Amino acid sequence: MSFADALDILYEDNHCIALNKPAGWPTTHFDGKDETVDRLVKAYLKEKYDKPGNVFLGVVHRLDKPVSGSLLFARTSKAAARLCEQFREGGVEKCYWAVVEDQVRGAKAAPWATADTGSLEDWLKKDEPKMRVEVVEPETEGAQFARLLVQVRARHNGLIWLELRPHTGRKHQLRVQLASRGAPIYGDAKYGSDHPFGHSIALHARSLTFLHPTTKEPITAKSDVPKLWRGRFAYLLNAS
Repeated sequence: MSFADALDILYEDNHCIALNKPAGWPTTHFDGKDETVDRLVKAYLKEKYDKPGNVFLGVVHRLDKPVSGSLLFARTSKAAARLCEQFREGGVEKCYWAVVEDQVRGAKAAPWATADTGSLEDWLKKDEPKMRVEVVEPETEGAQFARLLVQVRARHNGLIWLELRPHTGRKHQLRVQLASRGAPIYGDAKYGSDHPFGHSIALHARSLTFLHPTTKEPITAKSDVPKLWRGRFAYLLNAS
């Protein structure tokens, strides 16, 4: 099978490449054991362009292993530097879709309880021993501010389909901010979900809009939700 058959390419040119990342795959390798998306993309580029030797691929952002959706890589070092700067300075517009469980037991009020739009603001801190992130008091040492815009797309049978636009890029930000309000993402056992969802959680990076690293034109990489969503959440998705 060709590597091209294994990838859902959303955008590609000489400077960058975006794809729809499957859930359950790490973005990049750390210990070299798991197969990773960046390795697959390198193999694809090597095969497609018949490149000798190593293929350069710049990792400019990441998606958590159980998250699917729009993932961007740079194909040159210059593009990598410029795209990293956009992500670092908040110049990339990110849109996520999530299906959450409406457990209504969070300590903090959820905007979707009374309205269909709102924002979440918290201070977050990594709990390294537990390998998770917690909501903490603002004056906590090492805490980082997190802000997230939320819009309800549909509701059905105890589940809510949310559109999320983060203004900050903290580790596990969307997962912990939603869970802290009694609405863990479906399948996210780490943050309180009781429902299995294969190797994934119901969090999908729907789109990324960035400025092209050389032309400066805005580019949007938009990805369809996985097939698993269409089966499990058919009523919810149709309700919108």
